Amino acid sequence: MAERSPEERAEELRELVAYHNHRYFDLDDPEVSDAEYDELVRELVALERAHPELVVAASPTQQVDGARSGLFAEVRHRTPMMSLDKTTSYEELQAWGRRMERFVLGGSNYVCELKLDGLAMSLLYEGGRLVRAATRGDGEVGEDVTANVATIAAVPVRLGGPAPEVVEVRGEVYMTVDAFDALNRQQAEVGGRTFVNPRNAAAGSLRQKDPTVTAGRELSFSAYQLGELTGGPAFRYHHETLEWMSAAGFPVSPYTETVTSLAEVDRYCAEWADRRHTIGFEIDGVVVKVDDLAQRRELGATSKAPRWAIAYKFPPEEKNTLLRDIMVSIGRTGKATPFAVLEPVVVGGARVGLATLHNEDQVRAKDVRPGDTVVVRRAGDVIPEVRGPVLPLRPAGSTPWSFPTACPVCGSPLQRLAGEADTYCINVECPGQQVQRVTHFASRGAMDIEGLGERTVALFCREGLLHDVADIYSLDLERVTTFEGFGPLSVANLATAIEASKARPLARLLVGLSVRHLGANTSQLLAAALGHLDRILAASEEEMASVEGIGPVIAASAARFFALPRNREVVERLRRAGLNFAGPARPDLPQVLVGMSVVVTGTLDRWSREAAEAAIKARGGKSPGSVSQKTTAVVAGAGPGGAKVGKAVQLGVPVIDEAAFERLLETGELTTG
Repeated sequence: MAERSPEERAEELRELVAYHNHRYFDLDDPEVSDAEYDELVRELVALERAHPELVVAASPTQQVDGARSGLFAEVRHRTPMMSLDKTTSYEELQAWGRRMERFVLGGSNYVCELKLDGLAMSLLYEGGRLVRAATRGDGEVGEDVTANVATIAAVPVRLGGPAPEVVEVRGEVYMTVDAFDALNRQQAEVGGRTFVNPRNAAAGSLRQKDPTVTAGRELSFSAYQLGELTGGPAFRYHHETLEWMSAAGFPVSPYTETVTSLAEVDRYCAEWADRRHTIGFEIDGVVVKVDDLAQRRELGATSKAPRWAIAYKFPPEEKNTLLRDIMVSIGRTGKATPFAVLEPVVVGGARVGLATLHNEDQVRAKDVRPGDTVVVRRAGDVIPEVRGPVLPLRPAGSTPWSFPTACPVCGSPLQRLAGEADTYCINVECPGQQVQRVTHFASRGAMDIEGLGERTVALFCREGLLHDVADIYSLDLERVTTFEGFGPLSVANLATAIEASKARPLARLLVGLSVRHLGANTSQLLAAALGHLDRILAASEEEMASVEGIGPVIAASAARFFALPRNREVVERLRRAGLNFAGPARPDLPQVLVGMSVVVTGTLDRWSREAAEAAIKARGGKSPGSVSQKTTAVVAGAGPGGAKVGKAVQLGVPVIDEAAFERLLETGELTTG
């Protein structure tokens, strides 16, 4: 098979990285490991460095230093936008249905809806007028994309008929296949970026600073759920809410069906699995919901998903392609992950050039070898996976692939831990690990240091400015100004971002430290339970394991991490740098704000926005992103959000300055004079 050109490979990598950026940074729901994602980025960076003419403004490498963070204002959802539990088998779907019928009074009807392959969106209307459109984000906090969504013709700016006082409509922003094809033709004609699939095209079109760019692309919207509702009609069934949304002017899928049995649910899913390519837009499954809203309330939800709904994912599509090579990437914890370098192939609507092989045992079990023709699957239409070789096509003289014994980055020995499937580079000074650890520490999901993307971190590491994460806070900025591309403004912005990161919550610091097995959710649990990094450092393995949601594996890993002298030394240097070690509910602070809701807007002199919100929460209060009748006070700094202050005045909520805010933190008393 012919080698792909650098142009074709760069375009493929841009699409893959953009997709995983969206999953990681916007949805807080990554679908590949950090090592796999990092390898994609490293290859794209190297390709663009070797071929500067391939660098385009839309490339993720050009957006790392700020394009993914701060592009839109953050919005805290009034009601969390939860994810759905998923299944890929009729048996599991039947088991879910039987659970529903066992735990609710009477029988259950179900509403079956096509699962559009788009972007979840929350539309908030007050008095019948659109006031906010927000992405799902991590479910708790999304991004304000009101100006862009307002350009979508299918989204009503004003509701038809009698309007509730407040109503939130949730749905999917997507692009039809025809609109997608037209956009790619248009992009090709002007030499612009083309898109791999309609979903990425919709994501790229919506996430534009300039709303006129979004307006020039034919995006669609389909409503599927009511969220908050105040002063509106009372509904008993979900299908009634769909009818109401349609009457109010929202597009609602005409393919939705209300059925009375699990057998009919199965029939609907099987029918649409066969028909998925016969309609004018991409779908990747069926969403099944309990119709009775009282039964939904009875069923409730887990911490992540409602119990009354499930997403049935269509069987994955498979293709055959050439396995060019098997390589190994080194992640921030030193984990060595094998991955397949493939002759790029379109699978499930996306071009796949890399696929996970997980670990040494998986490679051996599948017996895949460079030169094999292999079956590639996108499980759930997302994760590229090599299923196995097509043995009749195996070249003569082929030999099994052996896991390397030396790190491909630093040449140090690779070691497989006893009783585990994973292999690690044991050199803590490995440049590959250093770059990945510091990059992860500075990433949006951790300390959110704008300007410290992988390229910049790699440069600083090569120049000896960074060896570990604590070095960030003693960075020689004067020397940085001597590097090409680092002018006074960019260095000043970097210094500001580094300083702001010191106030990040403890959970974000724990994420940034790259403790094995300790992710975002478990970091929050540990921070909330122990309240301070010093208490985590002093806690025994048993004490950490007793925290609900942590367990013995995570506790053992955290205990080993913080017992290492090198890690202790890094923590002490972070302490001296002034980072926040306090958790969300410090028991050493008086809980004077319990029951209060304090909104912060504008720029304060002595507090960053995050530090102010953390201080409120540390004293038992809440700090939501919007003003309501339940708001105790609005803290307004310089350049405050006019909408928030205006809403506060309208509702009679006190607006206080920084001095009054600090008195409130100290005493719990609200003074406006």
